[in-house]
Amino acid sequence: MMRALAMAALLAAPAMAQTPEPEDYREDDYRAPVPATLNGATVVDAEAAHALWEAGGVAFIDVLPRAPKPDKLPEGTIWREKPRLSIPGAIWLPNVGYGRIADVTDAYFRTGLETATGGDENQPVLFFCLEDCWMSWNAAKRALEYGYTDVYWLPEGTDGWTFFDYPVEELQPEPEG
Repeated sequence: MMRALAMAALLAAPAMAQTPEPEDYREDDYRAPVPATLNGATVVDAEAAHALWEAGGVAFIDVLPRAPKPDKLPEGTIWREKPRLSIPGAIWLPNVGYGRIADVTDAYFRTGLETATGGDENQPVLFFCLEDCWMSWNAAKRALEYGYTDVYWLPEGTDGWTFFDYPVEELQPEPEG
């Protein structure tokens, strides 16, 4: 009960309520308070997302950006990416949530959505990243513009998901091209 109350308090935080929904994509400061709405999409909290996950039939799309390999690593340095622990069964489409994306990233996103939905634009899709991450807001908005009709957005991302101790698994990014 205390966890639910604490999460409700987080959801009602003034910063989120005061962040207006922009008309276009967010193009900077991607880790900042997000709006409480996304025109055309259904905004869900972690508990509602979990219910959708348990019921099945919704494609979960993780859009957390992939950390780039640092430039100028000393020769012989071993680079290991941080594992992405995410919602089981989700598809990870990194880097598709930026405000502006290259044509190759746009094609990657469209292909990933087609894979996740079997090419059915009426198939429900749920977008997430981390809490206060505009990447998922941008990606969900972009999916709506692509013609997807049943779009969910989880602003709490995996932070909210793991707050309730819901299961996670390590994901690998969907292959490009």
